[in-house]
Amino acid sequence: MLLVDDQALVRAGLRLILDEDVDCQIVGECSDGSEVMALAERTQPQVVVMDVRMKQVGGIEALKQLRASGHPAHVLMLTTFDEDAALLGALQHGARGFIFKDAAPEDLLRAIQTVASGGMWLDPAVSQRVLSTFQGLHQKAPLPEDLTEREIEVLKHIGSGKNNLEIADVLAISEATVKTHVTRIFQKLGVRDRAEAVVYAFNSGLVRPSGKTS
Repeated sequence: MLLVDDQALVRAGLRLILDEDVDCQIVGECSDGSEVMALAERTQPQVVVMDVRMKQVGGIEALKQLRASGHPAHVLMLTTFDEDAALLGALQHGARGFIFKDAAPEDLLRAIQTVASGGMWLDPAVSQRVLSTFQGLHQKAPLPEDLTEREIEVLKHIGSGKNNLEIADVLAISEATVKTHVTRIFQKLGVRDRAEAVVYAFNSGLVRPSGKTS
């Protein structure tokens, strides 16, 4: 895991929390988005926990660079209360979720575990505002007619933040079958990744900002 925040105190606090979890291994940290690409290439983290706003290069720009390079790391954005516009940008550029800096330690650990396993983490305290704003800025996107009923079910669960294994458990099918459905869903929606699929699910009305499905 890579920690990125321009406040040393925040990074120290994150380390204290994460060091208590045997499943979390911090492979590096830095104080600005300008350092992320080189550090990620050197350390190959599975997850990057990154502040949205930093003094020189912010988290959104660093996220764009990671996605453009094809780096597979999942990015969880750290946020404060008044950064809805930036978080919209984070979702649009492939972030796997966002969490408040003052979140409870157990929520931070759960968010990282969810993102690491391929799911999405949308902090309930901010996701409704952000996704409602996103829907207000875009016309409703209809679902492709060639989506099967099962694919729509899977998309609903993607939109609610579940990873492939969790979807498999809910639908009583194999994880491999879920992966096949996810690949086909991405192709039919014309999206690149899970984050874009989540946004599509909300924008289509299939999933509401409260996290409920229609």
